[in-house]
Amino acid sequence: MTSQILIETPTVEQHSNGFGIGTATPRLSWRFLTTDSSPRDWEQTAYEVEVVRSGSREETDHVNSHASVLVPWPSGPLQSREIAQVRVRAYGCSAGEEPQGDCATAWSPWRTIECGLLDRADWVARPIASPEHPQPDNPLRPVRFRKEFQLPAASTIDRARLYITSFGVYRAFVNGHRVGDQCLAPGWTSYRHRLNYQVFDIAPLLNAEGPNVLAVEVAEGWYATRLGFLGGRRQLYGDRLTVLAQLEIQLGPKGDRFSICTDSTWTCTPSAIIRSELYDGEVYDAREENPTWNCSLLDQASCWVAVRELDFPTAALVAPNAPPVRITEEISPVSVQKAPSGATVIDFGQNLVGRLRVRSLNKPSGSRVSFIHAEVLENGELGVRPLRHAKCTDEVILNGTELVDWSPEYTFHGFRFVQANGWDEESDGSLLLNIKALVMHTDMTRSGWFSCSHPMINQLHTNAWWKDERLGWTGDIQIFCPSANFLYNTAGMLSDWLQDVAAEQLREKDGCVPPFTVPNIISETLWPHTPQAVWDDVVVLTPWALYRSYGDSGILRRQYESMLAWIDRGIRRGSDGLWDPELWQLGDWLDPTAPPEEPGDARTSGTLVADAYLVHITSVMSEISQVLGQSQDAARFRADYDRLKTRFQAKYITATGLLVGDTQTALSLAIVYDLHSTPEAAHAAASRLVHLVRLAKFRVATGFAGTPIITHALTKSGHPQIAYRMLLEKSRPSWMYPITMGATTMWERWDSMLPDGSINPGAMTSFNHYALGSIINWLHSTVAGVSPLAPGWKHIQIAPTPGPTIHSAEAMYDTPYGRLECRWSIETDADRFHMDLLIPPNSRARVILPTRENLSQPVGSREDGGFWVGSGRHKFSTTFEWMDYSRDWPPKPLIPIMRKPEPEDIA
Repeated sequence: MTSQILIETPTVEQHSNGFGIGTATPRLSWRFLTTDSSPRDWEQTAYEVEVVRSGSREETDHVNSHASVLVPWPSGPLQSREIAQVRVRAYGCSAGEEPQGDCATAWSPWRTIECGLLDRADWVARPIASPEHPQPDNPLRPVRFRKEFQLPAASTIDRARLYITSFGVYRAFVNGHRVGDQCLAPGWTSYRHRLNYQVFDIAPLLNAEGPNVLAVEVAEGWYATRLGFLGGRRQLYGDRLTVLAQLEIQLGPKGDRFSICTDSTWTCTPSAIIRSELYDGEVYDAREENPTWNCSLLDQASCWVAVRELDFPTAALVAPNAPPVRITEEISPVSVQKAPSGATVIDFGQNLVGRLRVRSLNKPSGSRVSFIHAEVLENGELGVRPLRHAKCTDEVILNGTELVDWSPEYTFHGFRFVQANGWDEESDGSLLLNIKALVMHTDMTRSGWFSCSHPMINQLHTNAWWKDERLGWTGDIQIFCPSANFLYNTAGMLSDWLQDVAAEQLREKDGCVPPFTVPNIISETLWPHTPQAVWDDVVVLTPWALYRSYGDSGILRRQYESMLAWIDRGIRRGSDGLWDPELWQLGDWLDPTAPPEEPGDARTSGTLVADAYLVHITSVMSEISQVLGQSQDAARFRADYDRLKTRFQAKYITATGLLVGDTQTALSLAIVYDLHSTPEAAHAAASRLVHLVRLAKFRVATGFAGTPIITHALTKSGHPQIAYRMLLEKSRPSWMYPITMGATTMWERWDSMLPDGSINPGAMTSFNHYALGSIINWLHSTVAGVSPLAPGWKHIQIAPTPGPTIHSAEAMYDTPYGRLECRWSIETDADRFHMDLLIPPNSRARVILPTRENLSQPVGSREDGGFWVGSGRHKFSTTFEWMDYSRDWPPKPLIPIMRKPEPEDIA
């Protein structure tokens, strides 16, 4: 029976493919595939790993263990550049069976692992830059570098690797061919501490006989472009565009190594891209183009000069786990229209992040065509006011010959609409046929899907899936992380980012996290370095969320020093151990009642929000310490938690359970974080929360802190219908209101666009800002009913809670163990609930069906109504009294006696 369990190709660490990894002892994971003939209730009892290393015999390691996620490397440490092959097989049996000696699965496919340069001493190359002196107040023009070389006579190429990075963002070429498909490499890290490098196999691009050229173009990227608020600042990290490249070619049959490294023998010249900035866009002058600049047949009329060699960077050179940014999708326009001003506007039908590609353009020399990007239209014209100081304009200057497949290379924009200036559709061709939008995205693996019978809820989920952020906002990712972890495998990207957080935080003796964004681009004069709850709590809550999703205790261990620095030194406390009440907190940021110019003017006390978070993260720290075997810290934080919770209750919670901060956010925080002393007090708070939601006519009354948790608070306390009613409200502010306005992404404000089609007058008015999309975590865990019970989804909870207007829902999620599927539907005319489950091998699930008894209890009390199932496919059916369940739908708002009831607007 075990032979019918199949294993996917093993994965390495949290790396996308195992090529160019940065560790000598990579941990291994494997997922299981199931078929209709796979045995049910199957669990692994042992595994074998076979390793084949360069020049050595096969090694096989047999381990008696149920672990299949991030198991230890079974061989000796790998060396820089070393290649190894690994495959695994598992032993196991179904529940109740005795393991048999021959109960092994088939071997998995082989995974090739190749190390990058693990030691700083492996780098022979030197950074090189243009010898010209930069102008500090102007953009840096992109620079092109090249080096010609020839391999020894009669060479054969066994292997060729290019190790490369830059200060700026680069594209590399070998003999005129683009190396790789990454965009904006090497990406943005905390450049003073960590600098990513990439590894490419470029053997197919080399000439064994004849000349070769390695060429690189470098633009500003995040390294030197204008970044930040109030117009931003240039050259935050440096004022020279630099490349560091090391090409190593293994020649056969003796295996001699031939190397080309950046040094003073290279030459450089200015690019035909005369300006490229992230905020303002890119200008390409085809008149200055030399099409042979990256080939061996170089047009000698161009001006190439010797480079300047620079000191080796002090930052650590890192082989990232995070996948690179790539073009992940192409989108065609849906219409071309004339604005009232006469401008030509292209509509792509979807707000996205990326850039354009022009198929063909042919105009007289010196002609200019520009493309201005915006997320929305206002009064039929581009809505550019939310762009503030950003121009978001790409421009082409033609040279009189056809320009084919042009795209800006070193910038990106958030847009749905593009204004094309200088394009004549009669002479230049149809914009619908000539223009594409290229979606740019960190190329993470999609891991989760959700849909239900309600089209607008599906659109809400889709809107949250399209997410964008130019800066590394700590509060946003802390809030959205559980949702993001379901949609994509974020482990590599967020794990790498957390290392930047720790690097910048631990540079400060006070343990404070940089204000709001990492990498930090906010100057001390703009925002003094003061601690902030919710945002800075990212150092505890995001590693914990990753551990919950992926079972990687290594992330907790690596970030532990950062966590301790924050909770022990970074938090500014008052005499009671809670937050200093004199410190201003962002708190429930973007409360919908806050004036446009005062987004922090929330109904809920910022200190109350901060204190609730402090009690919560102290509890989480106790759990993290326990996982890591830090028993003394675990006991210390558990005692701190008990003491702080008692003080929170004395400060904020009345004897009856109500909160002195009588708001939806305050009550939700207390319910979700279990801040009450008794179930009776929590019940009173829940009743008050329902009362306030009805008073608000089910419109959203929460900001950053309350929005991610209010539906969880209502459901947890036994009021799922109130949560559904909030979800389906269409009047603003609500989740459905943007959809009624045609939104295809989540907005930064509940009313970024007003009902009359005008843009909210507030300064922060993004139309693609994912934090408020954290509602989708509730869609996954409550509507579809799937959530992890143990780290890495080893144990799963299946507990769908149907809504009165939702007849079916489904979720699929690729857990670290394999595919999880949950589909349910209701036969309303037969009062039957049906559910189909697929539980991956080596996992099991606790199932709580939506019976009358279960739905009448708070979520935390339903455990007795559940039962456990093992892996495999399962079908369940139970009585579901639909008419009885929907009899009180919809819940009614509370209307003051002097006002007439308003028509309800329910999706």
